[in-house]
Parts: sequence; structure tokens; C-alpha cells
Amino acid sequence: MTALDRRTFLRISASGAGGLLIGFGLGCKDKAKPKPSPGPSPSPTPTGDGTELNGWIRIDPDDTVTMIVPEAEMGQGILTGVAMILAEELDADWATVRAEHAPADAATYGRQSTGGSTSTRANWDALRKTGAAARAMLIAAAARQWGVPLAECDTEPGKVVHAGSGRSERYGALAAAAVHETPPDEPPLRDPARYRLIGKPTPRLDQRPKVTGEAVYGLDVKLPDLRVAMLARPPTFGGKLATLDATAARAVPGVRDVVEVPAGVAVIADHTWAAMKGRDALVVTWEPGPNAGLSTEQVSATLRELAPGGVVVRADGDAAKAIAAARTKVTATYEVPYLAHATMEPLNATAVVRDDGAELWLGTQAPSNVQQTGAEILGCAPDQIAVHTMFLGGGFGRRSQVDYVAEVLQIAAKTKGTPIKLVWSREDDTRGGYYRPSSLALCEGALDGDGWPVAWRQQIASPSILERFGPLPKGIDDTAVEGVANLPYALPHVHVTYGKPDLPVTVWFWRSVGSSQNAWSTEHFLDELAHAGGKDPVEVRRRLLVDKPRHRGVLDAAVERAGWGTPLPAGRARGVAVHESFGSVVAEVAEVSIETGAPRVHRVVCAIDCGRPINPEQIEAQMESAIMYGLSAAMHGAIHFKDGRVVEGNFDTYPVVRMREAPVIETIVLRGDAPPGGVGEPGLPPLAPAVCNALLALTGKPVRSLPIRLA
Repeated sequence: MTALDRRTFLRISASGAGGLLIGFGLGCKDKAKPKPSPGPSPSPTPTGDGTELNGWIRIDPDDTVTMIVPEAEMGQGILTGVAMILAEELDADWATVRAEHAPADAATYGRQSTGGSTSTRANWDALRKTGAAARAMLIAAAARQWGVPLAECDTEPGKVVHAGSGRSERYGALAAAAVHETPPDEPPLRDPARYRLIGKPTPRLDQRPKVTGEAVYGLDVKLPDLRVAMLARPPTFGGKLATLDATAARAVPGVRDVVEVPAGVAVIADHTWAAMKGRDALVVTWEPGPNAGLSTEQVSATLRELAPGGVVVRADGDAAKAIAAARTKVTATYEVPYLAHATMEPLNATAVVRDDGAELWLGTQAPSNVQQTGAEILGCAPDQIAVHTMFLGGGFGRRSQVDYVAEVLQIAAKTKGTPIKLVWSREDDTRGGYYRPSSLALCEGALDGDGWPVAWRQQIASPSILERFGPLPKGIDDTAVEGVANLPYALPHVHVTYGKPDLPVTVWFWRSVGSSQNAWSTEHFLDELAHAGGKDPVEVRRRLLVDKPRHRGVLDAAVERAGWGTPLPAGRARGVAVHESFGSVVAEVAEVSIETGAPRVHRVVCAIDCGRPINPEQIEAQMESAIMYGLSAAMHGAIHFKDGRVVEGNFDTYPVVRMREAPVIETIVLRGDAPPGGVGEPGLPPLAPAVCNALLALTGKPVRSLPIRLA
């Protein structure tokens, strides 16, 4: 790291309390442009150009070490994971470590956005170097204070020690002096063999406040004179307001006002119940717009019409010729529906608009986008929009959108100076949001004379998420074909195409994105090929993963723990699936039976290779979370359309897995030396195919559409 690079990477200054404040760059962040946001900040922001800095670590005189984290904590444990990496290289006393959300401040933190399981894997090197640089500066300060060579000093958790004299000094006492030390060009990193934190099960920093109720989520925000708003929105995609009579709504006790905004009609009230009753009392009609005839059948027909064409994504060998010449071939069509995110905390945001800008309190995955949206709506600079990120009651990609941000700002702009909390009901969230795209895959495969797969052809049709950001390179949405474009199996003939349908349903990133459907189609189709050839599905995978040691590693670990090939109780079967996503590889074995005509998943064994594991306890928690989220989608999840409207509303029509349906989950975390991979999403994709493969073994019939329906 050159001196110039070091200045770009680190900025050293004194904290307001006389401690040490280090700003550092994170690789995944865009360079920022605006000035710092107004309003309170959890840490002092140094003067000068901080545009290249994305995170801050603060060491206070009382020994508290605080990490100001630009990413959002939505249950994935990023506050703890980031703090562990920093604390490891800093050699901090974990009992003194804290973490908190950064305010939205592009000039200080860069572009703030959380998604794609990137928070740890993109920042691994930067975080380690930052912690190591801070440790080196503290050692230098102690050596200067004691008048001894640097080489004679070392650290123990939370302090610098001098073995020769037995002296030691706390980090907090050295922090002010360390400000004046120059960090080394290449700070020495700790030997992984000496890690005290990384790789060890570690309780989360946010565990206690969440258990005690001290943690503040968006819905918990309370401000003086706060009003609550709820919106009546057009029920069809592209619909708009036709007529409005708000007389009855205004007469509801507690209702303060009724205002029109671009998204619909807002009822502003003293509390949520009054806002809901006021909305119910609105007499409103809607122009249905151009999509009034949209139906689930129309969506399916569009996908089926488009799938046989498409742009070539991958072409190895000559799949068409190999399939045509094969004696044994298999064809299958797999279809998945649109899915809602169904976060446990419905969407909400609190805002107050003033003459000089606005201030917001909300759970968001994208504080920078919140600022930009506010600037566009209010006609001000992004730095005039202060954003306080609360804990998120689930994100799954949905809270990286800003539609609810635009709504609350448009309402609050009509009541300047009065805080407005916009609350979405569960029905609002299910019917008025963004969705995981539907998808259809036409699969063809061929076996050689010995029954082994040799050719694979897959044609995919799915709405594009990425076209919202601009034209698609070569007409391909990479998220729609992930997991198929990089199919890991060593087949001589592979052909993949993608077709983009034009459908009016708004789509967005959903936990594990395209891997959520593509792992199902590829892994279930591979089992269909294995059954057609009379082969054990595990042996087929082992044979075709000959050049994929990570895939083989998780596969072998999962099937061994699951007891693959050993007897099961009558009426049960096992299924296996392997998938790579977000820098990690996961294998899952599901043990399934059929009870009262529906699948019953008894046990799931999961093995993950995510490189070097940071916190095994949190990795296990995320595997369990992803498996349950994936099981909800596989068993129940579907958004249907009739007359241009979403049919589903609350959990009675869009159910999630209940406790009585939850399987026993066992997770194996493989230990590796590679940089960390993602953890929040990779556990989801293998679940559906593992369950369906077990059903195929049990019944002899494949599952060609989700959610699973056996009748």
C-alpha cells in the first residue's frame, strides 16, 4: 500500500471525546459526491475531504471500541460480523466492542446499500487492514511513551504490553496519542492460527437489546406530535385515481386530514387505528388502466410463448445434436410464480419535511437511495436529507426499494414540520409491492449408453430485474440465468438461452434472486436424468463435479451426516441438491414423507463452504433462516392475478411455514482458508430441489411447478 493509497484508505483523527477515530475505505462502495447530511450523527465526522471513506472505528478513552457500520442490520448479523473482523486485527477486548448503524452520509461513507450477501465478502481485506493499522498505531504510541523499541511491544486484548518491563496500557489511555502516529504502509495481519474471535461461535452484539425490547425498529419510532398515515392505492398495476369522496373518512375520530399523492389517497390520523378506519371510510373509484385483464394464466402463457426463443447465454459443444442422437432423453418444463417478500415487519417510514430538507427514520437496505429519492421529490440536494437507519424486521431485498420512501415524503411535504409515520398493512405489502419474478424453464437432457448425463439444454423465460437500471448487455439479465449460466457439472454439451417477457408486474431482488428458482430447475432436472439412467443421484453429482472440490466437499459432508443410503422409516425418502451462489457452496439433504396428501419435511442436513467462517453461530442461524424462508416458498408461496389485481392479501392467503411444519435442521460449517463468501442467501436455493428430489424418490413423479402440489 503506497502512501497515497494509505491516505485514500485511512483517515486518522481525534474523536470528540479525545480518542482515536479511523475512517477507512470499503471495496464494495461507490465513491460519494455530496456533502455530509445534516442532523445528529452517532460519531464525529472529521473535517476535510472524506469522500473515499466508508466506515469508521472509534476508540474512546473509556476503552469502548465502536464500529460505525454503513450496512443495514436486518437479522443477518452484520453488525457483529464486521465488529469481529475489526476487533480480531485490533486485538480488542470483545467485552468493550460496540457497533451501530451509520447515518446516511455519502461523503463520509460512500454509497450505502446492503444486499447480495456482499457486506463481509467485499470488505474482508479492508476491515482486517483497518484493524491492524489501528493496532500498529496504538503500539507505536505506547512504545514512544515508554521509550522502548516497537519490536519489544505486543498486544493483549484491549491493551499494549511490554514484556521486558511488565508494563501495559489500555487502548483507551493510548488513543489520544495514537492519533499522531502514522499507520504502516502494510500493517501486519494476525496469523489465523492466533485468532481469538474469527471462527469462534460469538453471541451477537444486538442480541440483548432485541431480547429486552430495547432495539428500535422503524415501527417503534416515536416523535413529538407524530401523525400516522395510511394510503389507499390503485388495486391494479398502472391504475390511477378516478373519483374521491373523503367526507366520511374525515368524520372518523382521530383523522386529521385526507390528501392526494401520486401513489393514491393518504389518510393522516393521530394513530394507526384511526388511519385504518379512515381509509376504510373513503369512497373512492379507480381507473383500472391498461393492465385490467392481467391474469395468472396470461403470465404463464407469455412465459411459455417466449421460452423457446431467446438469446444464447452459454453454448458448449452441440447440445441439440447430442440430444437428437441420444437413445435416452428427458424433457421437462419447470415453472415458478411471482413471490412476495413478506417481511415480518411491514413497510413503514417516518419523515418530517422542513423548508431546508427532510429527516427520515426507517428500516432500509439502501440509505443512499433514500437520500437521492428525497432530493428528487423535494428538489433539494441529497445532503439535505438526513436518514437514520433503524433495525429492519426483515429485508430480503424489499427494503432496498424506495417506493414507500417516496410516499411518506410526498405526504409529509403537505404537512411541513409535522412528523408523519407511513404504515403499510400486510395486505398493502402483499398487493402493492415488488415481487420475485416468475420464471419458466424448458429443459432437455440426454444420457449416454451407460445412463450418464452428457447433454443439457435449458431455455429460460423470466421478467428482468436489471433492465430497471438500463439496457441489458447482449439482452441478458444475469440474475435471471445465474446458477444455469454457470452450471457446475462437467457435461460436454450445454446450451442455455434467455428470453425476456414484457409483463406489467413490478419485480425486484428477492432473497437469493435468480438462484432461488434456477437451483430448483437444474437440481431437480439432474435427478430426473439420474432416475432415467438408473443412477444414484449422489453418484451422478460426484461424477459430474470432478473438477469442483468445494461442491464435492459440501456434498460429501451433507450426505454422510444425513446417512444417505441407510434405511428410513416406511414412507420416507431423501433428496439432495447442491448449489453455488454469492461466493459460497451449499449442499442440502431433505428427509420427506407425505402426510394427508402434502409433503412433510422432517429433517434437513445442510453443509456450507463459505470460505473462512467468521462466526459459525451466525452462519448456522442464517442457514436455518434461509431454509425456512425457502421452505415457505416451496410449500406455499405464490402470487396470483385476476382482473389485473393481486389475489393474495394476508398470511391466510399467502401463508408461510408454521412452527409445526418446521423440520429439524442440522448445519455443517466447513472450515476453509479462502476469503469469506456470502451467508445470508446461499442456504435457500438447494432447499426446494432437495425436497422435490425426495418426493421424486418417494413417488417416482417429478414436481414441475411450485409451490408443491401433489394432487
